[in-house]
Amino acid sequence: MKREDVRNIAIIAHVDHGKTTLVDELLKQSGVFRSNQEVAERVMDSGDIERERGITILSKNTAITYKNTKINIIDTPGHADFGGEVERVLKMVNGVVLVVDAFEGAMPQTKFVLKKALELELPVIVCINKIDRPEARPDEVVDEVLELFIDLDANEEQLDCPFIFASAKEGVASYNAEEAGTDMVPLFDTILDYIPAPEGDPEAGTQVLISTIDYNEYVGRIGIGKVDNGAVRINQDMVIVNHHDPSKMEKVKISKLYEFDGLQKVEVKEAGIGSIVAISGIADIHIGDTLCSPENPIPIPFQKISEPTISMHFMVNDSPLAGQEGKFVTSRHIRERLFSELNSDVSLRVEETENTDSFKVSGRGELHLSVLIENMRREGYEFAVSKAEVIYRTDERNKKLEPMERAYIDVPEEFAGSVIEKLSNRKGELQGMGSIGGGFTRLEFIIPSRGLIGYRGEFLTDTKGNGILNTVFEEYGPYKGDIAYRKQGSLIAFESGETVTYGLFSAQERGTLFVGPGEKVYAGMVIGQNGKAEDIELNVCKTKHLTNTRSSSADDALKLVPPKRLSLEEALEFIDTDELLEITPKNLRIRKKILDSTQRFRAKKNSQG
Repeated sequence: MKREDVRNIAIIAHVDHGKTTLVDELLKQSGVFRSNQEVAERVMDSGDIERERGITILSKNTAITYKNTKINIIDTPGHADFGGEVERVLKMVNGVVLVVDAFEGAMPQTKFVLKKALELELPVIVCINKIDRPEARPDEVVDEVLELFIDLDANEEQLDCPFIFASAKEGVASYNAEEAGTDMVPLFDTILDYIPAPEGDPEAGTQVLISTIDYNEYVGRIGIGKVDNGAVRINQDMVIVNHHDPSKMEKVKISKLYEFDGLQKVEVKEAGIGSIVAISGIADIHIGDTLCSPENPIPIPFQKISEPTISMHFMVNDSPLAGQEGKFVTSRHIRERLFSELNSDVSLRVEETENTDSFKVSGRGELHLSVLIENMRREGYEFAVSKAEVIYRTDERNKKLEPMERAYIDVPEEFAGSVIEKLSNRKGELQGMGSIGGGFTRLEFIIPSRGLIGYRGEFLTDTKGNGILNTVFEEYGPYKGDIAYRKQGSLIAFESGETVTYGLFSAQERGTLFVGPGEKVYAGMVIGQNGKAEDIELNVCKTKHLTNTRSSSADDALKLVPPKRLSLEEALEFIDTDELLEITPKNLRIRKKILDSTQRFRAKKNSQG
C-alpha cells in the first residue's frame, strides 16, 4: 500500500552548493515560520562549528506541509569526511534532490553522493542552484550532470529526471533557465509529482530501521528511522534485531515517540508506514538496528558504513603546563568523552591502547577528526594528539596497501605548474587537466591519502587563496613509497619560563615564530618554524645583562615581527611524527614527544642506527 500524504526526500550536494540555504527557503515558503519571525540564516546548521565554517556535519531532519502532503526533508553533509552520514540517511527516503552549483557544476562529492543514491535506485530531481550568479552556465552544467549520470550507469528512468533552475538565496525556482521564477512552487510540485509515496504493509508486523542516532542529555539516545511496515505506538513491546549481528535480540518498550514538524519534534501516540519517527527511552539502540514486533523479528538489510582511513592518538596532556587551563584532564574524562561520541558518530572508531592514558581514534579524514577535537576543546577538555596517520591494510599476498584519494583541483592557470610539482612530490599521479573557463584550470589526481596530510595550508598559500581542492576516497592501492612531509625543521624552546622581547628578537632571524612576548613556554616546546631543515633549540626567555652604560629601556627599540598564530587545522598539518599538539580550551601548543633534549638526541640516534 502507498501512503500518498507523505513524501520522504534527502537533499544531497557537494559542499557549499546551497543545500542548507535551499532548505531554509522551503521552510519559509511552506509557512513553518510566521511572516514576522526572526529566522537565523542556515537555520538547519545548528552546531557552532557548522555555523562558523559554513558546512553541514550532521544530517538534520525537518518536515513541511504542502498541499496537504507532509514532506520529510533530510539535509545531508557534502564533505566526503561525513560520507557515513549520507550513506545511511538515504535508506530513509524515497528520492533525492541533487543540488548543483550553476557555475561550479558537478564536483567530486556530487559524484560520491549521487552514486550512493543511484545504487539504491532512488529517483533524482536535479536542482541547478545559484543561477543568479553572473558567471552561471546552466546549460553546460545540465550536460555535465547528464554525463555524470551516464558515468555512474544510471538506468533509463533515472536519466529521464526533471531539472529545476533555482536561486535558493532569492527564494525562486523555475522549470527552465531562461525564465525567472517567483517562488519555490515549481520545486514543491516536482517533489509531489516525481518522488514516489512511501510503500509498506500496514497490516504486517512493525519494522523500523534506525538510520540516525541523536543524543540528548535528558533522555539519552534517540533513534531516528522510517516506519517500513506496520505501525509503531507508545508502550508497544518491540525487539531490536540487526542484519549484521544475528545474535542480537533484545526486548524493549517504546516510551516516547515523535514526528518532525518544521524544526520541532512533536510527540505522537502512533505513526504509520512512511513516517519518519524519533524514538527515545531505549538505551541500547544503534544505527542499523531494526525495531520489530516480537512475533516477526526480521531485520532490514543495511549496508555497512565505510571504514575509517586515518587515525591519531588522543592522550592525557603531560606537559609542564598540564592541568592549568582545562576542566577535564584525566584519562577517565577523555575516555568517557570519546566513547560517548560513538553514540552519534558511526564513522568513528575508538580503541584503547596498551598505555591507559592514550586512545587510538580513527575517522574518515582530517576534517572529521579536527571537528571532534574542536568540540572537545570548547567543552573544557585538555589533552594532546599525535600526527594523523593513514590506516594501512595488506592484501592476500601480504603486500602493503594504502588508501588512495581522487583529488579535483581548480586553480588559476598561473599556479597550475607549482601545484602539479608539489603533488607529484607527494606521490600524486596526474589523471587529467583541462580549462574550465574564467582563467581556471581543473586538475585531477590520484594521490595517497597521506600525501594530502599537511598539504591544504600549503596549497592555499601557493594559489594565493584562490584554489579549490576537493577529494574523495577512491580505493586501497599498493603502497607508493616514502613521502618527505616537511622541508623545514622546528624552533624549540631551550628552557621553561616566560618569553621576553630580547630573546625573541634574536630568535626571529632563524625562522617564523609562533609565540609573542610574555607567553609561557617550556623546554621541548616548539615555538616556531626554522627556515632550514633541521631543528634548533633557542633560549627565548633570556634577558640582556645590564651594564652601567646600557639601561634596560634600550630594549624598547627592538622591533618584533608579529607571531604566526596557527589555527587547529594548521597546527595538525604542521606537526611532525616526533611531535604532539597540546590542546587546551585557551591555547594550542606544539611540543616534541620527548621534551628533554639529551633523551631526544639519543632516541633519534637509536632510530637511525
